[in-house]
Amino acid sequence: MSGKLAHEDYLHFVPEFERLIKQHGKLRVLFDMTDFHGWEAGALWDDIKVDLKHFSDIERLAMIGGKEWEKQMSLFCRPFTTAEIRYFDHAKTAEAQAWLEGD
Repeated sequence: MSGKLAHEDYLHFVPEFERLIKQHGKLRVLFDMTDFHGWEAGALWDDIKVDLKHFSDIERLAMIGGKEWEKQMSLFCRPFTTAEIRYFDHAKTAEAQAWLEGD
């Protein structure tokens, strides 16, 4: 993700996300927050709706960042999903990918 997420982003993202869930079942997601600046107000509501609807559809979530607020976001997300969440610094992107691919 980069920039600020807007409502329009969810109009494109959510159908693809739901297609992948139907095709594969639970997903493993890499959320790279490089140049991510949060959400516009309407998009934050979209994000909450997606989180509630797909509470148990993500098996693992690897969050990659380099700032303290990004690390804290990995803790903040925990009540909104049953996914196992791990935070990785940018320098450990390969480790994050290996964790997602592992058993």
